[in-house]
Amino acid sequence: MRDYKLSIEYKHLKQHCPGGVYLIPSFDDLRLFHGVIFVRRGAFTNGIFKFTLQCPPKYNDVGMHPKVKFSSYVYNPHVHQETGEVDIRVAYPRWDPSKHFLVTVLTYVKRIFYVKDYNEMTEEEQRYLPNQDALQLFHADPDGYRRRVQECVRESQRSCYLNDPGCTIRFSEEESCHEVLRSMMKEKFGGDNEGDGKDADDVSGVVTREETLEIIEKVATQMEATHMEQNQNDNSFGSI
Repeated sequence: MRDYKLSIEYKHLKQHCPGGVYLIPSFDDLRLFHGVIFVRRGAFTNGIFKFTLQCPPKYNDVGMHPKVKFSSYVYNPHVHQETGEVDIRVAYPRWDPSKHFLVTVLTYVKRIFYVKDYNEMTEEEQRYLPNQDALQLFHADPDGYRRRVQECVRESQRSCYLNDPGCTIRFSEEESCHEVLRSMMKEKFGGDNEGDGKDADDVSGVVTREETLEIIEKVATQMEATHMEQNQNDNSFGSI
């Protein structure tokens, strides 16, 4: 029954997951999820932060908090500097399965990247934040805090291609086929014309599934021809 309830919650996320946050179940553990958040504005803009969400065996009982830990380095008062764990227990001291769900946790995880002023929290609330060094730097040296945050963002971008074993969210570096696909998409759907008022990367026109598959097929054909030509050239070189 517990697994069924968790499955219902995950299905609910398909329509209600916070923007920029993605969560995929583990292959080996029904209560383990791998996630990533893309931060789109604020101090952490362009950050790519990976995390895991682990539900306890008795999840959906009162007091059974899920645990969120970042595998990416995150410099944030809400995140423990050494373990990467988010202060879910501080945010929700009494976990109530009738009020709190996976979407509750993910919404909170997103929110911690958009805090503008910790002075809006009471002194008692601030005392419970796990990264007191980051909090003190925020108060004492705002510019220094922003520099540390920017270092954290750059580190997240550099390390996004490091995929932990068993992680179901994996990033790979761009290959030549991706560049060809992007160029064909721009040519087909716009965003590449000077003076049309569109950004060069804007492909927001109406795109059908059939048109997209057609372009992907063209890219596959083109890349296959390129590989065959390279193999022929290699064989010719070897026979000299």
